[in-house]
Amino acid sequence: MEFETVIGLEVHAQLKTKSKIFCGCTTAFGKPPNTNTCPVCLGMPGVLPVLNRQVVEFAIKMAIATNCQIGPYNQFARKNYFYPDLPKGYQISQFELPIAQHGYVDVEVDGKTRRIGLTRIHMEEDAGKLIHDEAKPQSYVDLNRTGVPLIEIVSEPDIRSPEEAAAYLKKLHAILRYLDICDGNMQEGSFRCDANISLRPVGQNEFGTRTELKNMNSFRNVQRALEFEVRRQRDVLLDGGKVVQETLLWDADRNVTNSMRGKEEAHDYRYFPDPDLVPVVVDEAWIARVKESLPELPDAKKQRFMAELQFNEEDAAILTSSRELADYFEAALALYPEARKLGNWIKTEMLRELKGEEALDILAFPVSPENLAGLLAMIDKGTISGKIAKTVFEEMMKSGKGPEVIVKEKNLVQMSDEGDLLKIVQRIVAENPQQVADFKGGKTKLMSFFVGQLMQKTKGKANPKMANDLFTQELNR
Repeated sequence: MEFETVIGLEVHAQLKTKSKIFCGCTTAFGKPPNTNTCPVCLGMPGVLPVLNRQVVEFAIKMAIATNCQIGPYNQFARKNYFYPDLPKGYQISQFELPIAQHGYVDVEVDGKTRRIGLTRIHMEEDAGKLIHDEAKPQSYVDLNRTGVPLIEIVSEPDIRSPEEAAAYLKKLHAILRYLDICDGNMQEGSFRCDANISLRPVGQNEFGTRTELKNMNSFRNVQRALEFEVRRQRDVLLDGGKVVQETLLWDADRNVTNSMRGKEEAHDYRYFPDPDLVPVVVDEAWIARVKESLPELPDAKKQRFMAELQFNEEDAAILTSSRELADYFEAALALYPEARKLGNWIKTEMLRELKGEEALDILAFPVSPENLAGLLAMIDKGTISGKIAKTVFEEMMKSGKGPEVIVKEKNLVQMSDEGDLLKIVQRIVAENPQQVADFKGGKTKLMSFFVGQLMQKTKGKANPKMANDLFTQELNR
């Protein structure tokens, strides 16, 4: 039997506000446990929450960027459940009246564009964090994260493969980073994803029984966890069994899922409007002000790179994959206007160093846009060869020095004196009579042998074009 995979994702993005959503505590990460707290976020009796206006603005930005309809009247609700990291016994979230609904994003997988619908975006507060002691059976509660503002982005069940799920996540991640409303750090938990997944026979309209996957802290782990769950559910169904609706934890070390608990439904949380918070009214003027403040988003920047700079779709997608990378490219482009050469260097040399699937740490990259532009300009001027440039780039990576300084310190200036090079060329021709005879007999590929000999003797400093011209001149005499 053939099965169709049905996936929906719930993404939690921590917002880059300086203070929490309902109190003035800092949102700074990495502080000592339970120090970023106050009576409000600890849920002490008699305290009242006050909404952080910037949280609403950030949510509106994401709603506009993902083509959502923004609710003119939205309301906070209490989501009731009991857990050690939830001091109030409920989480302030949104339920019936979220800030935004009915949006979409377009993703590309295997050269095809798929539109993934968004059910809703809503604002809520984060819970605390449980830290489990590996040495003994006990856990600790850190409430620093309690009350940190989140937006939850809920997709429609439109995703049909783990690859699409990863592409969708990367697109949301890029949009959040372009908007500068979330740092996107998956290791620190500021960009988190839960996945609902089910299988159904091809052609069936009714959804199968779904499971929820948690504890996936990278794009790769999300894809691997979904691939495993597709195989597991398929095996269960083919063996005549039934999939159990439950919440599963992904074990990245063993590459398996483990049961955590039965899957909750909305009614289990007993949602009701929060009596301590007034409804939020978002008028058209507020939306218009936020829209004017939006930066150029990844899809628009990608199209501009294709139209104005003549990049193909793949190269444009790579260069706009993160806001930091696109900004780096454009800063270098302002100083070195050869877009294709610059783009190729960034793709091949720079991205080789910036490995990893999370957000590229371009800001900490030791080679500045100015120095990269200076390096490429030195190639164009003939000061250094392309091969020497790679050596210079490696040294720039280690030391952070500019290309001119490194070339001077290491005496890497390209040899472009025709008289000096001609003497070496003539010596090489004299030392290799058999290769000269073979070249004259029609084996023209031997030109690379002769140029290689020259580069060896000059330690890569010879001007390649001049070397080719001089060998052609000598070998054809």
